[in-house]
Amino acid sequence: MHLSGGCQCGAVRFRVEGQPPKSGVGRASICWCRMCQKAFAGPFGALVTVEVGQLTWTRGERAIFQSSDKIQRGFCAACGTPLTYEWSEDRIDLAVFAFDDPSAVEPAVQLATESRPAWMEHLADMAARPALGPSGPVVSRQHPDHDT
Repeated sequence: MHLSGGCQCGAVRFRVEGQPPKSGVGRASICWCRMCQKAFAGPFGALVTVEVGQLTWTRGERAIFQSSDKIQRGFCAACGTPLTYEWSEDRIDLAVFAFDDPSAVEPAVQLATESRPAWMEHLADMAARPALGPSGPVVSRQHPDHDT
């Protein structure tokens, strides 16, 4: 079994052999801390830990930002997509939404909930509509969710 993924423009791609664990060490998580909010430019970072030996970079190289004294974050230098949270020699966290099928990597725990915006409690109650540009539907130019 393998899962693949990459950045929005397709310059950086990866493949993970085997499925990430669903619980315990390596489980997928949602982190609400301010560093993840800034790194993902969103309300949380969704990450899953994999063994470095399970991961192969199949296209391009990620750029690195040293976000703290102990953490590096990988991203695509061409399009800016967040890709990694690097904290160990043996394990690496990958951005859940960088996977081609993010629903295959379901988070099991939330971290740093004290930084969760209060309005997230009402997200399911907000009105929903399809994405539209100023003159109608948007035509995506991003890399497809599969290797070509």
